[in-house]
Amino acid sequence: MTHRINRRANLLTLGLAALSLSAFSLTAAAEATLKIASIQELSGGGATVGNNFKNGMDLAIAEINAAGGILGRKIEVTHSDSQSNPGVAKGLAQKAVDDNVFAVFGPGYSGSMMVSMAETRRAEIPNFTGAEANAITAQGNPYVFRTSFGQATSMPKVARYIAGKLGAKSVAVIFVNNDFGKGGRDMITKALGDLGVKVVADISTDAGQVDFSAPVQKAKQSNADAIFVYTNEEEAARALRELRKQGVNKPIVGETVLTGQKVIELAGEAANGAVAHVGLTVDAPNPLVGKFKDNFVKAYKYVPDHNGIKGYTSVYIMKAGIEKAGKLDRAALVKALHGLKVSAAKEPGVLLDLSIDDKGDIDRESFLVEVKAGHQVVKEVLPALSAAAPAAPVAKK
Repeated sequence: MTHRINRRANLLTLGLAALSLSAFSLTAAAEATLKIASIQELSGGGATVGNNFKNGMDLAIAEINAAGGILGRKIEVTHSDSQSNPGVAKGLAQKAVDDNVFAVFGPGYSGSMMVSMAETRRAEIPNFTGAEANAITAQGNPYVFRTSFGQATSMPKVARYIAGKLGAKSVAVIFVNNDFGKGGRDMITKALGDLGVKVVADISTDAGQVDFSAPVQKAKQSNADAIFVYTNEEEAARALRELRKQGVNKPIVGETVLTGQKVIELAGEAANGAVAHVGLTVDAPNPLVGKFKDNFVKAYKYVPDHNGIKGYTSVYIMKAGIEKAGKLDRAALVKALHGLKVSAAKEPGVLLDLSIDDKGDIDRESFLVEVKAGHQVVKEVLPALSAAAPAAPVAKK
């Protein structure tokens, strides 16, 4: 009887030891990776934005993991689809918090970011985003970091082009009536006003709007010297086609989206002649950007837009911040990112020299582009706001 009891006790001990070893192995495996969450618009109206950002992230993660990871840890990412819905995005952010991820990337739509970042803020999780609405960083959220210009940075550059190079005295503004569009409308109106340019037509459109005949007619009737278009991708293409259909011959200007790759593909010949200030473009006269473009096309069989660059550089920005902090600690990363300066010579993955201010806004050089024969052509390289150098004209090819 005693022998049987001892044998059972030994088996129980061995079983508990095996369970402990298994649990230890699982814990060790988890600790061997750096878990991050990606919340993107993979379906719905923002699918172009989200899928480009996701693919850019995946390309960067593959490169970093192949090179040994970050401080010896391989990156493990979970991608989730916000369905371009702010409510869904908020729920996914809460799930990421519950999963105790190291950092969150996205969403890319400003309206979704505005509600989801409250969850990451409460959990003190760094949150990288390509969303551009001015209100995102104006709230003073210390855990939010942009991978693209906010409207407070980009709109003054657009306004200087409209007032200076075009010599326009009046502008018609066509914008999408959401957080992204309203924020841009407000910032461009202020920037133009500071330069003595009057907005003579303030034209609101809906997200997902198909028919742009009425907005374009209003813009024509205003007799403005130039037309500024600030909508999401699909709507921008429809606006360009309608502007050409109605024979508008005034300068058509925008910011990033208007001349994006997806817009050019959708608008066809109607995109030719459109001019925009862009923070990121795969057509930048920069060898690192050119290499990124080639690698992206090889991996995904299509040319990325600026959102692909946002996703790619966001992972490398996190890497640079962690390496500056010297440890895998969220609080240390947040501290390191504020005031961070990264040289592309030392960290090629960021593609362009950059700095991040105390609000989480990014600063780097940018570009003035025009669509010609279905392609972006860089007209000028504009210096970072913190730089004193004048804009550098690009030699004609």
